[in-house]
Amino acid sequence: MTRVTLRVLDGADRGQVYEDLEPPVTIGREEGNTVQLNDERISRFHLKIQEDQGKLVLTDLDSTNGTRVNGEDTQLRILRFGDVISLGRSVLLFGTRDQIAHRLEELRNDGIAENNELMVDELAKRVDSKSLSFELHLGASEDLQSTLHIPMPPDLPTQLSPGQAAAVSEILEYLHLRTRQLVQSAEIDEEHGKITIPIANWQELLEMQSQLAEYLRHIVGDPEWS
Repeated sequence: MTRVTLRVLDGADRGQVYEDLEPPVTIGREEGNTVQLNDERISRFHLKIQEDQGKLVLTDLDSTNGTRVNGEDTQLRILRFGDVISLGRSVLLFGTRDQIAHRLEELRNDGIAENNELMVDELAKRVDSKSLSFELHLGASEDLQSTLHIPMPPDLPTQLSPGQAAAVSEILEYLHLRTRQLVQSAEIDEEHGKITIPIANWQELLEMQSQLAEYLRHIVGDPEWS
């Protein structure tokens, strides 16, 4: 079982460390939570972190002011070491120093794009297991909060039934065909370093984004999916 370590970077409880917690972990302002924070802007029971198939999953418990991970509003998310969780006025860092340093090394070994490599190097210099400067620097910079949130392909779900696997395959094939059509319609202007697509295809791209938003809403908001 993966244990949970959370360090408070900002808020009334700044500097507090909650380590080696056994999931499920709940966070909120009321007694009875695994982590009780002194923050009037978070809900009584704000979010939960639980383990599922070897991964730690964060779920927002219909909180009043919501939850953000690496600056993005979220209701349901797989956590990775180095993720920054924001709720109310509180900012928490997920993972121990060693876990985050190990993830940084993995990202380097996987070959990160040049612009992200610079950001990761900047953060890596601040990983010092003998000081608190790592948390302080992270809390002070919004740019660094998303350093480890590099858009890499997530793992596909495992142990699906044949019907579930077919449904996932159908959705992915649908998205693949539509994106291929949009890519093929693009006009490349190498001289000016620009790519243009017809406005009708741009509208189609927006329609596809809307469809994805509906899928996400069904998955995270429909009780039949949980």
